[in-house]
Amino acid sequence: MIAAELPSGTGDVLELGSGAGYCDHYIKGLITSEVFPCPTARLVIDGQELPFDDGSLRAIVFTDVLHHMPDVRRFFSEASRCLRPGGKILMIEPWVTSWSKLIFRNLHHEPFFPEAQDWSFPSTGPLSGANGAIPWIVFVRDRITFESEFPDLHIEQIRPFLPFRYLLSGGVGMRTLMPGFTYPFWVRLEKMIESQMPRFAMFAFVSLLRC
Repeated sequence: MIAAELPSGTGDVLELGSGAGYCDHYIKGLITSEVFPCPTARLVIDGQELPFDDGSLRAIVFTDVLHHMPDVRRFFSEASRCLRPGGKILMIEPWVTSWSKLIFRNLHHEPFFPEAQDWSFPSTGPLSGANGAIPWIVFVRDRITFESEFPDLHIEQIRPFLPFRYLLSGGVGMRTLMPGFTYPFWVRLEKMIESQMPRFAMFAFVSLLRC
């Protein structure tokens, strides 16, 4: 999904939070990175302080990273500086729906506060804090504020998805509840209820275009 939305042209593609180690299978020449030493990461960097020249990146991509950044405003400022015009920020992040609130608040270990007034949270180090609702807060609830503060970053696309497969796969750390042969069924089911994703999605794909 992320690879399919990459802009054409020159410039490197940076991945933040490369610990899972699979995105470079789909994006040739990807610069992988993490906030701590990791075998799958070429660089150890903080997304809130990027060591790249102005206008040098074609895209910044990540999965489940934004809601772990204590100060997302610093990231957006750095990303806007480093991206070339026409570059993109492509992300997959937790999303706020009636279904996801039920799951994330009761069956997930990370904080999930759609009612949070601020875009930041206390942190004592890498991955020591989170608010899974921050992407929705920034791009939906506080969209006017985001567009006012970061006029160079245009919200190009928001695509809510994945209400069931994440749970049935066991997520990040649990044993799968979904035998492999049933996977096509769940894909078809999610496709059938695509119009209901604003109510049932647990994640969203978000694309920001650097103007």
